[in-house]
Amino acid sequence: MIVVAGSMPHMCYNNKRSDYVNECYYRIINKTNIMTKSKSKKAFTLIELLIVISIIAVISAVVFVTLDPLSRFADTRDARRWSEASAVLSAIKIDQVDNGGAYLTSIGNMVAGEVYMVTNGSVGTGCADQNTYCDTDVTADTNCVDLSGLASEGYLGDVPISPDGSGEWSASSTGYTLQRNASGIVTVRACESENTSEIWVAR
Repeated sequence: MIVVAGSMPHMCYNNKRSDYVNECYYRIINKTNIMTKSKSKKAFTLIELLIVISIIAVISAVVFVTLDPLSRFADTRDARRWSEASAVLSAIKIDQVDNGGAYLTSIGNMVAGEVYMVTNGSVGTGCADQNTYCDTDVTADTNCVDLSGLASEGYLGDVPISPDGSGEWSASSTGYTLQRNASGIVTVRACESENTSEIWVAR
């Protein structure tokens, strides 16, 4: 191999023997190539990283559900109950403000301190039938409060029905209860709570 003197590293052309110079230059070039290849092998491409991240995400999701699927589903139902109870309370309070402090007629007719089952439509009796599944019992079988007016007036998209846990809920027994005390504080409760203490909001 012929090497141009001006292109050789300083350490190589200090020696006048041409065979030494060529061998020296060859070793340096070879070492440089090996180091470059070694560095290249350590790097991951963007596609490889994305594939690894996707695999980890899938495995995490599978493990999350597999470890205790019933508990995870219960958590999801509880989260929905919290959200829907809050939505009902907000609708009641906004309606009250818009009507100069007056409650929806069905709420205004409630006996202060007593607990009522929320219904979607007029229901006369049977509102305490599901007390077995309620953290706080409905006071009497005739304690039904129809909140369909909040939906018809646009304060709720629809009167929510609690997801079934141990109990089965419907428009005539939604799984949500309402209580108004003498000072005007309104409490909305979910009858069922599975992986948490009683679900309630008050204002």
